[in-house]
Amino acid sequence: MTVEATIALPVGTTLDRFIMRQQENFGYAKGELSQLLRDIALASKIIGKEINRAGLTDITGAFGRENVQGESQQKLDVIANIRFKRALINGGEVCGILSEEEDEIIQTNNYNGKYVVAIDPLDGSSNIDVNVSIGTIFSIYRRVSPVGTPAVIDDFMQGGRKQVAAGYILYGSSTVMVYTTGQGVNCFTYESSLGEFFFSHADMTIPSTGKIYSVNDAYFDEFAAPVQTFVTEMRRTKGAMARYIGSLVGDFHRNLLKGGIYLYPPTAKTPHGKLRLLYECYPLAFVIEQAGGRGYDGTQDILDITPTHVHQRCAAYLGSTQLIDELVKQLNCEV
Repeated sequence: MTVEATIALPVGTTLDRFIMRQQENFGYAKGELSQLLRDIALASKIIGKEINRAGLTDITGAFGRENVQGESQQKLDVIANIRFKRALINGGEVCGILSEEEDEIIQTNNYNGKYVVAIDPLDGSSNIDVNVSIGTIFSIYRRVSPVGTPAVIDDFMQGGRKQVAAGYILYGSSTVMVYTTGQGVNCFTYESSLGEFFFSHADMTIPSTGKIYSVNDAYFDEFAAPVQTFVTEMRRTKGAMARYIGSLVGDFHRNLLKGGIYLYPPTAKTPHGKLRLLYECYPLAFVIEQAGGRGYDGTQDILDITPTHVHQRCAAYLGSTQLIDELVKQLNCEV
């Protein structure tokens, strides 16, 4: 290729430009959702930069207190929570935020904001000390409370089918933002030298099946018999490979690209499942369905679960449709 041709190559479509082009698909949208997605992207850029410097600054390790889930907070959990709160408050489009790191709804005082956001600011942050991929998961709803008033619990309890957008940011060998607004799944990769996310993967679809299963085998003996049978059959008949790093976003993203299934069944310690419904399971189930896969909780599709508590836990099986269907058969025949 000549120098002239190389110089003329396009850089690509930025996230901002892509969002603006997609805005016309929503009759009710007047730019607020577009701004909200940009606010999330902005916070992720800042967090990504801090993660990359984590080994050089004193922001790794435990913070010294527990979150509402009874889990030890890491310093980066607290930092990420603050960054997303600031970005969403300053953006002005969100009237309330539900975070894994805080017990109560966070009121932004943007009473005219039309949206609420449920978010896990930094999932898998304990892995930062060993340089393993971590991520952010988010879910967006149009509020049901009157505009001009504070956000209320009902704004977050609408159910998974009412999400207007959801996605995640993966901080790994590259930083990527994957999201859906109900019209397919698209991925954007961060170009640090330009400070922009660029469109990199269009209309992502998960293969209908795969040979990867992602589960914490340490709890295998605590899984229900149908789940044990399913995993055993994956190994014996499919030549399946176990791939599990303990970082939900990283495991999910790999399986989305390559095909496979992520499993977090109930255990004796977590009889109702461990993952959080509103800001982990709902958004990832929305993404996987839009990509042609399926999210299941052991009895029904995750997006059909009626929420009862803002920090509700949930069993989760997310992945390729054929694998989920096979798991459902095992659950139905051995219940």
